[in-house]
Amino acid sequence: MARNTTGVLAVLGCCVAIFWPGALTFGFPGVMAPEWQDMFHVGRAATGLVIFFMLAAVGAFMFLAGRWQERYGARKMIFLGVVLTAFSSLVAAYASSIYMVYAWAFLNGLSSSFVYVPALTLVQWWYPQKKGLVAGTVSMVFGLSAAVMSPLFGKMLLALGYVSMNLAVAVLTLVIGLMGAYFARAPLAGAPVVKTSPSLGKEPNSGGLEVLLKKSLTVGESLHTRSFWFLWITWTFAGAAGVSMSILATAYGLFRGFGLDSAILVLTAFNLTNGTSRVISGILSDRLGRNRIMSMAFLAAGIAYFALPYAKGLAACALLAAVVGFAFGTLFSVSAPLVADCFGLKHFGAIFGLTFAAYGFVAGPLGPTLSGYLLDATGDNFFLVFMYLGVFFLLASLCIRMVVPPQDGQDGPRP
Repeated sequence: MARNTTGVLAVLGCCVAIFWPGALTFGFPGVMAPEWQDMFHVGRAATGLVIFFMLAAVGAFMFLAGRWQERYGARKMIFLGVVLTAFSSLVAAYASSIYMVYAWAFLNGLSSSFVYVPALTLVQWWYPQKKGLVAGTVSMVFGLSAAVMSPLFGKMLLALGYVSMNLAVAVLTLVIGLMGAYFARAPLAGAPVVKTSPSLGKEPNSGGLEVLLKKSLTVGESLHTRSFWFLWITWTFAGAAGVSMSILATAYGLFRGFGLDSAILVLTAFNLTNGTSRVISGILSDRLGRNRIMSMAFLAAGIAYFALPYAKGLAACALLAAVVGFAFGTLFSVSAPLVADCFGLKHFGAIFGLTFAAYGFVAGPLGPTLSGYLLDATGDNFFLVFMYLGVFFLLASLCIRMVVPPQDGQDGPRP
């Protein structure tokens, strides 16, 4: 098979494999939170912990997924992630308490790590000259899948019931995900590449992929750069503010008096731009610079959060949630090529996984968990919650400006 065809199929395979992990990560908790509250007689703080356990697993295993893919291969990790994602739906199907839902969340976060990092690594290996485009495409499917599936999750719940819906999701995840994993093949060493980015310029490289991989920082060297830690802080603030909308969108719609179908549209708007922004921002970052695009998106999202308490109509709420979704998608899509720009591709998975530690261990408690407790304690004071989440995005807009490749003047080792 021609190399170009194999590369395209590899990108498509990664997109197919990441579809169900994305839908279950960004869409399922928001739709199911009211159902879990009724099933297990818990409040919003308890359902907010679902996101905490999911992100804790991401924080713990994203780095390990990056390390293990170097040892066992990215394709095998994707296969494993798909199987575990399907198994997690079985856990959700037979959940008898909120604690089993937490187990589902942790397992789902773990399994999505095994698919997401290898998928991002593979597509950038195939197209290092278009890192923003291909990473954005995979991230787009990761986020957009929830926009597609959120309304369908609601309809499936009504039509099939809770247990049957989760069993159907498990089967679909396994069949579709394994089909995608089959085509997610790595390029052969020695294939010529051209490295281009607005930060690194254009550098023809006829020596093959292995030469490009040599021009990379190790994990230890990356940890000694200022850029890594400012990116880590960015993931803390933007991650907390962005992921909170996935659990707050439907709840805010219900708070405003919309019916469940209408309230889910607020979540759908968030997930729609969370998905579409990833390829848009990825392409723009290839041309205009990673930091500029991310900073502008975070600034807009901060303003949107400040405006949300004053939005009463469904259209206004959905529009502002969509702005937050755009910034959240930009964080996912543009961070990946930015890490490759700053630290190289050889250890991309491990380094990118370490940045996710901020998202997993810190963003969860600061975002969905804290917002859930505040809403329970204040009698649904969304104004307070939206104000502090808006400030988080503004801080992220400033921090991302400090993330630059070493050769652009940053302290630390050079690739």
